[in-house]
Amino acid sequence: MTGRAGGKAKPLKAPKKEKREEDEDDLAFKAKQKADAAATKEAALRAAKGGPMGGAGIKKSGKK
Repeated sequence: MTGRAGGKAKPLKAPKKEKREEDEDDLAFKAKQKADAAATKEAALRAAKGGPMGGAGIKKSGKK
């Protein structure tokens, strides 16, 4: 037994993926995902900072 005969077999290479053209729907979907990710990140930063999330504060009734 010489060389790599007893060792782990080398994995086969996966075939390359085809480049496909993106249409308007794909571009719109990617833009929406990017905007949602940015909004989620912003909300996480505000939550980590503390304080009120909405900024409306305590609602008071008109009665005295």
